[in-house]
Amino acid sequence: MLMAVDVGNTNIHLGLYHDGKWITSWRMRTVADKMPDEYAVLLRNFLAGANLSYQSITGVAIGSVVPRLTRTFTELVQHYLEIEPLVVNHKTKTGIRLEIDQPEQAGADRIINAAAVVALYGAPAIVCDFGTATTFDVVSGSGAYCGGAIAPGINVSMDALVSMTARLHKVDLTPPPDVIGRNTIHAMQSGLFVGYVAMIEGMVARIKRSMNEPNIKVIGTGGLAPIFNENTDAIDLIIPELTLEGLRVIYELNQTGA
Repeated sequence: MLMAVDVGNTNIHLGLYHDGKWITSWRMRTVADKMPDEYAVLLRNFLAGANLSYQSITGVAIGSVVPRLTRTFTELVQHYLEIEPLVVNHKTKTGIRLEIDQPEQAGADRIINAAAVVALYGAPAIVCDFGTATTFDVVSGSGAYCGGAIAPGINVSMDALVSMTARLHKVDLTPPPDVIGRNTIHAMQSGLFVGYVAMIEGMVARIKRSMNEPNIKVIGTGGLAPIFNENTDAIDLIIPELTLEGLRVIYELNQTGA
């Protein structure tokens, strides 16, 4: 049984893959200073709830954008599961080429998502990952990761707006009745939500023009992807488990030696 661990800046997503399918997954809050033993207790409780144990896991793949927690989960897996995990970075065999200036600076999640798209959906493609940051990652028709763009996530944008203004407060991230907000709440929803959708559409259109390739797929992932997908036709497909799938694909590639 494979355990895939996706360590993000806000949440940690864990999934168990067995016999050709994901059998369960969990999310926990990212706490950078939490010790391996503390995360081990959470993992043990998750597994117990699924009638599983540490011994049920035979392989682990880790993708992390939080260096401190990369070490934490590596130690956890080594000590409690007695397994040497596959920790994905720019040197890992992924099935794709990294055609960017400084591969060592590429976030593991971006590499993993690109690998998942090439293996499962084909290229060329644009991956829109809606998390703490919103990233647009470009995969060429030849299956190379070519870079992309990084923007603040919509929650980060709202937090910045609220923290820097005296009379504005958080609002629900839903579209207002009209783009012209006739009260403060609707005006904020217009600027934040509708403005963010416009950014997504504009970035996708500009990236497509720059790629200059036919039949470019636009794939959305991340916790907020569904709400944006409902309000734009710029996204072709929503794959919530894309990063976990990428970790699985990369793990299997490194086991087979292909």
